[in-house]
Amino acid sequence: MMTQTPFTIGLDVFAPGTRGSVALPVSALPDHTRVNLSIEVVHGKRAGPTMFVSAAVHGDEVIGVEIVRRLLRAPQLDKLRGTLVVVPIVNSFGFLARSRYLPDRRDLNRCFPGSTKGSLGSRLAFIFLNDVVLRCDFGIDLHSAAVHRTNLPQIRVTPGDSTTAKMARAFGAPVILTSPLRAGSLRGEAAARGTPVLLYEAGEGLRFDEFAVRAGVAGILRVMRDQGMLGAKGIARARAPSLVCRASQWLRAPSGGLLRTFRAEGDVVGEGDLLATVSDPAGDTETDLLAPGPGILIGRAVLPVVNEGDAVFHLAELHPKADEDTLDALTAQLGDDPLFDEDEII
Repeated sequence: MMTQTPFTIGLDVFAPGTRGSVALPVSALPDHTRVNLSIEVVHGKRAGPTMFVSAAVHGDEVIGVEIVRRLLRAPQLDKLRGTLVVVPIVNSFGFLARSRYLPDRRDLNRCFPGSTKGSLGSRLAFIFLNDVVLRCDFGIDLHSAAVHRTNLPQIRVTPGDSTTAKMARAFGAPVILTSPLRAGSLRGEAAARGTPVLLYEAGEGLRFDEFAVRAGVAGILRVMRDQGMLGAKGIARARAPSLVCRASQWLRAPSGGLLRTFRAEGDVVGEGDLLATVSDPAGDTETDLLAPGPGILIGRAVLPVVNEGDAVFHLAELHPKADEDTLDALTAQLGDDPLFDEDEII
């Protein structure tokens, strides 16, 4: 057994087999209330990888916050090998304001690598990247759709990256989507610095979704098992392999009006299938939205009022083809998993 050494973050030092909280100073609000980057550290007795899990890079993406809350209560962490670094809320400013953005309307996930002298977002990005992300061997960043949209639980991986592809298969989300890196994003900057980051997308902004939360907690534990941080006890492998999607497109409202949807996220559709109808308020005109080709719906709008051109359905191309039983198997497994009790929903 390899000897574990103390783990230092900020001014705090964690001995092997201990856990606790760290507060890294970020800034002060206009009333001089201090704002910190709050971090939870679980430092195992035995040596192993260092992994981070982060949530609420976008302040309104509260599903990730609930996922990490449950993760930190998982009994498997008592036998952790290595170190788990958890940031429940990266963007406290947006979280408190129930907003996706920072106070100056910047998107934190376009501010990386950040700097010590830039905007508020740039300074926060610099602290998070250097004091947390780059201290770790790999990580998982938790996201949801924006307000008034919802996502099927899915993992985003970088094209040609075998490391995140392996992690994604271990995670066991219903869908794995190949997604190019974006300039200024956490995933892109971390990859450039040699730290693989898995991105989990699920549910809706400012809302909890029990299926999305369960899929997130189970997936993180599976990755930790696959990386040798946890044993197999109490962590079941996914009953079915994830559906792999190599490309996707947003299908948009053909006109403005009232949206009636006939399909939901997770539905496998064929070319020409009726997905939704947009009607004027009086019901005099109706325009259908049809699937332009086969695929799986991995996201959709939930607001019934649309303007012409609004994104309505996110359709992903399946590769090589759909397994009709995959989603049913994964849904049933999450419902049966003994790790989760109904009193853990809130």
